[in-house]
Amino acid sequence: MPLEIVTFTLGPVQTNAYLVADSETGVAAVIDPSWDGHIILAEAQKRNWRIAHLWYTHAHFDHIGGAGAIADALNPLPLVALHPNDHVLWRAAGGGPAFGFNIDPGPEPTIDFYQGQIMRLGNIEFEVRFTPGHTAGHCIFYVPSSDVCFCGDLIFAGSVGRTDLTGGDWSALENSIRTQVFTLPDQTRLLSGHGPETTVGQEKKSNPFVNQT
Repeated sequence: MPLEIVTFTLGPVQTNAYLVADSETGVAAVIDPSWDGHIILAEAQKRNWRIAHLWYTHAHFDHIGGAGAIADALNPLPLVALHPNDHVLWRAAGGGPAFGFNIDPGPEPTIDFYQGQIMRLGNIEFEVRFTPGHTAGHCIFYVPSSDVCFCGDLIFAGSVGRTDLTGGDWSALENSIRTQVFTLPDQTRLLSGHGPETTVGQEKKSNPFVNQT
């Protein structure tokens, strides 16, 4: 399968970052470059992958904290994509100062995500699904050809994203999970922003926060 995924768990709140590549072309993206960008960069260099994109599920500081270090080492700069509803959060350094973290947010986003958008990485297509609730501009990325979805902080194994921060909305979060995650095939792997991976079928059956009855 041409899609390769390398997972890193980095930073002060153990955030998952995903280095993904089309192994046939060597073109790579970092989904949520959470922290310690040099570690992610070194792995890409070791595999001879070229990081061309930084894709953010949302703009919280612990999901963009490694972006500056990655971008500083690349020429040309990677293309940065984020939903426009989270641009204000990005400009506020992801809310990091409120928690005592001052990060370099890296290059300004130049690609605006939208519902149904297709992002291409080499020969692989990622479908953008707009999933507000954790933040106002949260998105997830579904890869039908690989039965995998990168779901940020929307849903976790047995849990869901918090909604008590700026832009959070519980009813929107629940609706996003029901309409954009639970409509995916049951075998779809869910790779979240924190914690272990799970599947759509498992969460439909047992996630206590989104009751199916």
